[in-house]
Amino acid sequence: MELTVVNIITNAVQKGLKYLVPVFVNAVLWVVTFWIPYLNVGTTIGLLVGIVAKMSRDEEVSMTEIFKPEYRKNMGEYFLVLGFMMAGIMAGMLFFYIPGFVIMVAWMLAPLLVIDKNMTPIDAISKSNVMTYGKKWVIFGSLVLLQILGFIALFIGTFIFGKIPAIGGFLSFIWTIGGMALIATVIMAAQSIIYGELSK
Repeated sequence: MELTVVNIITNAVQKGLKYLVPVFVNAVLWVVTFWIPYLNVGTTIGLLVGIVAKMSRDEEVSMTEIFKPEYRKNMGEYFLVLGFMMAGIMAGMLFFYIPGFVIMVAWMLAPLLVIDKNMTPIDAISKSNVMTYGKKWVIFGSLVLLQILGFIALFIGTFIFGKIPAIGGFLSFIWTIGGMALIATVIMAAQSIIYGELSK
């Protein structure tokens, strides 16, 4: 598949709907167990990185995916890659913001490469930079547009449901929760499509 804004958005919506239920259940379990030290590191990596990696290969995501011990194996490398990324992005932001956003997109696949491919943080950052070369504006535009479209739909639905007498508040609440879950899942799906295509 050619990486274009239209292709990423179209496929992300389809994949997001496919994975909505397991992602939502895992997110709820993450919220419930986030207070547990050490376990919360693995569940966070599983939710933000592990599930995206599985989505990129169209693999099944279990309802308890985030609890798999494999996500705690590379937590040191995960924190290192996040630290390097934050330092690079913050340094780029000092030069009137735009370089910071460019670095953020260029390095966005590094955590996936660390966890999914067992790469070292430096190698993962370097590889991510190579993988995203020439595709940064497509990637950035797709992710931003998905969020804008998602929140517009969320706002319109909340407004419409809010006008229904008696049950409008309840319907608006359900729409908001479901909409937020779908937006998050579609963004994860977009990341998985980008990662899947560029890591071939």
